[in-house]
Amino acid sequence: MGNRGMEDLIPLINKLQDAFSSIGQSCNLDLPQIAVVGGQSAGKSSVLENFVGRDFLPRGSGIVTRRPLILQLVNSKAEYAEFLHCKGRKFVDFDEVRQEIEAETERLTGSNKGISPIPINLRVYSPNVLNLTLIDLPGMTKVAVGDQPHDIEHQIRDMLLQFITKESCLILAVTPANTDLANSDALKIAKEVDPQGLRTIGVITKLDLMDEGTDARDILENKLLPLRRGYIGVVNRSQKDIDGKKDIRAALAAERKFFLSHPGYRHIAERMGTPHLQKTLNQQLTNHIRDTLPGLRSKLQSQLLSLEKEVEEYKNFRPDDPARKTKALLQMVQQFGVDFEKCIEGSGDQVDTSNLSGGAKINRIFHERFPFELVKMEFDEKELRKEISYAIKNIHGVRTGLFTPDLAFEAIVKKQIIKLKEPCLKCIDLVIQELINTVRQCTNKLGSYPLLKEETERIVTTYVREREGKTKDQVLLLIDIELSYINTNHEDFIGFANAQQRTAANATKKRVMPNQVIRRGWLTINISIMKGGSKDYWFVLTAESLSWYKDEEEKEKKYMLPLDNLKLRDVEKGFMSSKHVFAIFNTEQRNVYKDLRQIELACDTQEDVDSWKASFLRAGVYPEKDQPDSEETINSSDTVSMDPQLERQVETIRNLVDSYIGIANKSIRDLMPKTIMHLMINSAKDFIHSELLAYLYSAGDQGSMMEESAEQAQRRDEMLRMYHALKEALVLIGDISTTTVSVPVPPPVDDNWIAKDPSPPPASRPTAATAPPPGRPPAAFGAPPVPSRPGDPTPGAVPLVPSRPARVPPALPPGIPSHLHFLLTCS
Repeated sequence: MGNRGMEDLIPLINKLQDAFSSIGQSCNLDLPQIAVVGGQSAGKSSVLENFVGRDFLPRGSGIVTRRPLILQLVNSKAEYAEFLHCKGRKFVDFDEVRQEIEAETERLTGSNKGISPIPINLRVYSPNVLNLTLIDLPGMTKVAVGDQPHDIEHQIRDMLLQFITKESCLILAVTPANTDLANSDALKIAKEVDPQGLRTIGVITKLDLMDEGTDARDILENKLLPLRRGYIGVVNRSQKDIDGKKDIRAALAAERKFFLSHPGYRHIAERMGTPHLQKTLNQQLTNHIRDTLPGLRSKLQSQLLSLEKEVEEYKNFRPDDPARKTKALLQMVQQFGVDFEKCIEGSGDQVDTSNLSGGAKINRIFHERFPFELVKMEFDEKELRKEISYAIKNIHGVRTGLFTPDLAFEAIVKKQIIKLKEPCLKCIDLVIQELINTVRQCTNKLGSYPLLKEETERIVTTYVREREGKTKDQVLLLIDIELSYINTNHEDFIGFANAQQRTAANATKKRVMPNQVIRRGWLTINISIMKGGSKDYWFVLTAESLSWYKDEEEKEKKYMLPLDNLKLRDVEKGFMSSKHVFAIFNTEQRNVYKDLRQIELACDTQEDVDSWKASFLRAGVYPEKDQPDSEETINSSDTVSMDPQLERQVETIRNLVDSYIGIANKSIRDLMPKTIMHLMINSAKDFIHSELLAYLYSAGDQGSMMEESAEQAQRRDEMLRMYHALKEALVLIGDISTTTVSVPVPPPVDDNWIAKDPSPPPASRPTAATAPPPGRPPAAFGAPPVPSRPGDPTPGAVPLVPSRPARVPPALPPGIPSHLHFLLTCS
């Protein structure tokens, strides 16, 4: 057979394919395969059994092959079979192989003749086979039988196309000789994916079942219905032979006798039969590997490089080393601490580009979510004025007060400060949740040791929960400290004199900011269907206005809305809407956009809504707490007394409370992140670095804790096996020269006779008596004349493998290994 180095490469890459498949990774090696396609009962299974020399494929009526069977034939001294799904089990009895194929088929498809595209991998070792990789595919059918799916024809076709569309797949188009070749489903589907005929080989079966007086001589000579690679005829066992357990070796001998004795085939008998077909397919595989060696080498190298880093820790792995588990535990805990700190402090490696997490999300809670929660509870003007009015009246009692009472200011301020507890505790809860998420994210790397992962997560989470209680106590203590002494001498406090001079308008006047861009992003404007429906726009929020554009380029401005007198309010999302909504409205009851009193803006998540609200706060647009039921204003009879003196006192205390609460909020906004960082986050980092290891040692037996999961042990074994197999393949490929002589591709032929649509069958099959003269195809198919060549038994016959004069290989030069003799010989 010539090229021994090539023959060794095929089984080696088969092992690589198994290694990749067993760990769930894809192997992108361009290894050629041979897909056997044809109609039901065309004889595909018999051809494969003749290759192996054993009965091992299921038999019966209807669709017998219901899952692709990837059959890897490996030349070996011993004869046995192996399944990829039954690792370690060798099948010596081929009846058991058939039973296993049937059982594995029914495991996925059931017993209702359904099909599945998931292949069965079978490897057969035998001294009677050549190295080949073939795929036995379900036979093409037209009509669903019994309880088969009604679209069974399309399912089978789609399954076939998954395999035969690959450029590395040779197509073995099997057609029985006792049917019309012009309507062969196998040749039609092959023509669709291989229009040039570079990958298609025709196989004609059941030649012994043709009507008496007819033969397929012109077809096998590639003159009647020509294919670029021609046809090879085979004679399989009959159903009677199969039922009678006729030996395949005897069947092959009978096949040889048939071709030698038949008057129409004896001149081409050397190019017919199962042995010649097997040699031809082996040569095609060798040719393709020779052509793809450079690309194959590159892919093997890239696969090896991708495994280098992961395999590095496995190379010197010794499960029985007593120090291994201790060393692994130390490394795992140390790596966990580094990962946790990177998630909190931020790092340049392995940055998440899709979501905020860890320290970035905690920062957002500190500086966006928490300030928003504070402002949301601040601005309830109506309720605040009512409380101030009642406080002043209750302090004066039956008397009419001439002066503004200090006690009213202090009572109202303390009540407002107490309200800070809720947003502060909510902030801690949000940070706790993100810390626990970060711990779980970092323990994912400990997945190789399930018990260690579970214990680490439990210990650290328990510690964080303990710190939660201490942090909340400290924050509540800060608020109690604020309540214990109202510092009216604070440098930022306006005092009574300034408070009396301010008006309500000045007190609520928006802080002047430079017109800087605060935020950009996409938002959805909800408008009624009658007015065009909801649309997405690119929004730009500045300190003075809100503008929206057609897209991110900000060239086509749709509208610009000034921020004066604007406020925010929450809106319930619609029944059919999946987005979260908030609204902008004008406090002076003016239209905001066109004829709309408010515009509704929608985001995909509530988190995005809260983030946008926080951005509006920076621009001075505050949320509305409660809306009056009617168009009453702050000067309604419920909140305003007819006494002008009382109104002035309410206004004064309102200004004082506003000033002092601003001071308290500023202090709390500054101290909250510091308190949480000190008592919770930094403490958790110190605990992980200094105490976690001790807790793990005291938690139980380190030996059992450091036991690998079964999946990890299997993955390590597969990785090491694949790594060494890749290195071995690269060494072998390095010894193979790409100057191997191969059989050239036959010249193109006119194969337009393979119609894409079904054509009516001819009135009768062409026979030797009705066939055109040698060298000239029928006019109906318009094939060009095929010139005769010296050595052809019959004029015009073109052999599949061009004949060449025998060549005696020269003596090997000194120093060249004998296994490289394929450089000087040709298979």
